[in-house]
Formats: sequence, C-alpha cells, structure tokens
Amino acid sequence: MADSGLQVLTAMITPAVLISGAGTLLMSTSSRLGRVTDRVRQLTARFKELVTEDGRQEGLAREEKRLIVQQLPRLARRSRIIVRAMTSLYLAVALLVLTSILIGSSALLNQAAGLLPVMIAIAGSASLAYGALLLSFETRLSASTTREEMKFLVALGEHYAGLYDERLMKEVGEKLDV
Repeated sequence: MADSGLQVLTAMITPAVLISGAGTLLMSTSSRLGRVTDRVRQLTARFKELVTEDGRQEGLAREEKRLIVQQLPRLARRSRIIVRAMTSLYLAVALLVLTSILIGSSALLNQAAGLLPVMIAIAGSASLAYGALLLSFETRLSASTTREEMKFLVALGEHYAGLYDERLMKEVGEKLDV
C-alpha cells in the first residue's frame, strides 16, 4: 500500500516539473509585455516631442518620426504574440495541474486513472511547447526592431559627427575671427 501511495505521489509530481517551467516562462513573458508597453509609451512621448516646433528642428527628425511610425505596428504585433503565448502558458499550467488532480483523485477513489490524465498531460505539454515557440518568434521580432533602431542611431551619430567636422569647425572659427 505504501509503495502504491509513493507511486501516486511520484506520478502527481511529474507534471509539477513542467508547471515550474511554464511558471518561469510566464514571469519572463509578463516582463516582456511590460517592456513592450513601456516602449510604446516612450515612442509616443518622443513622437509628441518631434511634432513640436522645436522637435521639427532636430537633426533627422523626419526620419525618426518615420522610424517610430514603422515600429508601432511591430510593437502591436509583439504584444499580440506575447498575449497568445501567455494564454498558451496559462492553459498549459491548468492542464498539467488537472493531470495531477486526476492522478491523485483516481488513486484516492481506488480507480484506474486510464488514459485521460495522459491525454491531458500531452495537451498541457503541447500548449507549453506552443507558448515557447511563440516567445521565440517574438524574440526575433524584437531583435529586428532593435536592429532598425541601431541603424537609425548610427545615421544620427554620423549626422551630428558631420556637424562637428574639423574642417567645418575651422571654417566657423575663421568666420568668427573676421
């Protein structure tokens, strides 16, 4: 009897490993959603600055506004992907917990568990895998957006570096001496 109880507990705990993994993914996914939300707010504030009279005078202001407008649909897409991933991960947790409950209750009722817990565990594992795949796709989308921003920053740096070219500084200095 003790052996059978131990086997039941072992069987119930097995889905807990996957539940723990899903929980870790959920925490990082929640953080990702927060970062996307914060980024949208930052871009919105920056866009509002760029459309003011002073903002329009900034170097490459038009290009920066174009970059912001191009990024917003990608951020919306990332947000939708993250929400889908979170839904999938929550579903995985629910199914895996249900698997443990079914295993425990079948032992408690002294009935054979049958295939139902196995099928639910497979569904939970599949949901976990789907959520992880979505997060992988979202990561690639995030990286492409970051690359675009880096390209813009390089162009912005070149623009401002060009303003402080030594030759240009010399000409300005000569004009000031006159």
